[in-house]
Amino acid sequence: MMERRSSARHAALSSWGLTLGLLLLVAIAVDEQDFSFTFAALVVSGLALGGLYLVFPQGLMFAFGVATGLSAYMCLYVVIGRSAFPEAEAWAQPVGFTLPVVGFVLACWLRRTALRRLAQEAPDDRDLAHLPRFGRWLLLCTAVAATAMASPISRTDPLTQTLSLLVLQSLLGAISAWFVRDVVRLMVDIAGILALVSAQMRFLTVPIAAYLALFSLASVAFGCIYHIADEFSRTPLFEKGGAASHITFTDALHLSVMTLSTVGYGDVTPQDSGIRILAAVQAIIGQLLLLFGFAEIMRLGRRSHG
Repeated sequence: MMERRSSARHAALSSWGLTLGLLLLVAIAVDEQDFSFTFAALVVSGLALGGLYLVFPQGLMFAFGVATGLSAYMCLYVVIGRSAFPEAEAWAQPVGFTLPVVGFVLACWLRRTALRRLAQEAPDDRDLAHLPRFGRWLLLCTAVAATAMASPISRTDPLTQTLSLLVLQSLLGAISAWFVRDVVRLMVDIAGILALVSAQMRFLTVPIAAYLALFSLASVAFGCIYHIADEFSRTPLFEKGGAASHITFTDALHLSVMTLSTVGYGDVTPQDSGIRILAAVQAIIGQLLLLFGFAEIMRLGRRSHG
């Protein structure tokens, strides 16, 4: 009994620590001026995560799903807030961020008995009946945000922008509280899907390792060919920085990886006809490797369900 409690406590702390780490990363990235918003957003998100975990002790995958939602909300809040309310008072930024989160968590707490029962039933009953109502919640939130972006609030005085921000966020909090059941149901469903994916990862170890080995082999081989061909050529075979230039082995390996993955940054490009053909062949090999990896994953997935 004691071991079970210790294991549950350890799982809860691990979930909390991992998700707070993700939220900290996002919070630091979005705050370009000072760390006041970072600190406030992290505290609010941590408390929200803890509160939701008390109501729905669903484990690491649920916590990770909550962290993903909070991270996405944090990013959208910063982008939309800076566009629609650029001159809002500094103190209103963390307050505005907090309002919808508090509204949602408070609604979860007030309806915790019914929602906990829903969370316990959801893994065995993943129907799609709740999706239309969740879609309405998402549509309403999008409409509110779009209205703020399209309105002339950004050209008003700081006080008007501050009040508008707080009213808008309060409205989003009320909408989230009203649709709390459908949002929670989707969160639990996502946690269940993540748990299934995690359980299937052991079947993916072999194809992932094989794909990485083949990708590494092709990258190194073509990188060596590029560098050797350029080194023994009288004239440069590549362009670097917009000018013809001999490349280093590091440049050749970088070009090889970018070509094989078909990313193509364009910082190093072939200008010789033979090298261009070779790069095209490598790009085709990259597509075939991707097809091989997908086929292996599908084959092992069918075997695991067979």
